[in-house]
Amino acid sequence: MSDKEKNTSGSDSGKPALHFFWRNLPRLALLLTFLLIIILMVMISGEKKRMEQEKAAAKSQDRKPTNVVLLELKPTAMRDAINLPGVIEPWIRLELMARISGTIEEVLVREGDVVGKGELLARIEPDDYRIALDSARAAYELARADHERAKIMVSKNAIPVADLESMEARMISARADMENAELRLSRCNITAPMAGVVSRLDAEVGLFLSVGDPVGQMLRIDRVKGVVGIPESDVHAVGKISEVEMTIQALDDRRVTGKKYFLASAPESVARVYRLELEIANPDGAILPGMFLRAHVVKRTIPNAVAVPLYSVITRNEEQFVFVERNGVAEKRPVTLGILEKWQIQITEGLEAGERVVVEGHRDIEDGQKIEVIRVLTDPESMQL
Repeated sequence: MSDKEKNTSGSDSGKPALHFFWRNLPRLALLLTFLLIIILMVMISGEKKRMEQEKAAAKSQDRKPTNVVLLELKPTAMRDAINLPGVIEPWIRLELMARISGTIEEVLVREGDVVGKGELLARIEPDDYRIALDSARAAYELARADHERAKIMVSKNAIPVADLESMEARMISARADMENAELRLSRCNITAPMAGVVSRLDAEVGLFLSVGDPVGQMLRIDRVKGVVGIPESDVHAVGKISEVEMTIQALDDRRVTGKKYFLASAPESVARVYRLELEIANPDGAILPGMFLRAHVVKRTIPNAVAVPLYSVITRNEEQFVFVERNGVAEKRPVTLGILEKWQIQITEGLEAGERVVVEGHRDIEDGQKIEVIRVLTDPESMQL
């Protein structure tokens, strides 16, 4: 091939590439323009942010320090507790029923009376039962005398042994009838089966009673039950406790301690609450059935918790934080919250014991701002805000 042909061939091979470049030049220019615009926007945004930060810093430096009160954090015991309503119930509630039939001839107590065990409450007319007892006693005495004579006659071979055995059986039956008559006569006296209070009295003079008819109701209240409904989510934790502190509103918020007596193994209603019964000593009888109470159920205790006043935590844009003093400057500190007890909340992450948290004036400061400490508290209870 000659040199002229080679030059012609090389020139022809470069033409498609040059043609492609010129044909796509506008697109390439547009793409480069977009890239330059994006780069410029990023640079402008970064510069704007830097300028705003510098401006905020300068403004913070120029601003007069804000007066604040600090709380020096110390480990404290916190209790994870729930406060639930409840009601007082009697330790024992007994319905008194008639055990024999008859007409009431005397009532010796009134509703509200405190009675001892075995004390007479009312009496049923005993005449019919006394007559029945006299008849049964006479029958028994006769049977016993016949049995004694029969033993003598058997010893003399005057009667067979079988007759003696028959008389002995008749005597035993007569004795049982007599004892039954004595028991029925004794039941004419209606007595208290336990010491307690007569809360209801159905018995009235002249009222005829049949077996099983109500006579009244007695309550034992020298100790009582505090009954509380425990939510399903707290049953496991409550199962481990032994005592619960309670407040009885009707007795000027009297505080009492109840010992766990019973925790139901199944819920009592569709609300999925489990019955918790607490034993409460009531020697003076001041705590009465039906009174409302508030039970402070402590599920667990955290011995060395870091806690701050709830109001010192700022929530902004779904972020929770506090301000910590560091070298006279406010430092924003994101925190993770734990349990709440009264007005204090546990900080599980973000703070340590020994640090000083802004508890007053924290709403008027920003991160990095100079602050003027006017007071440092070490005991949260001493805060007078």
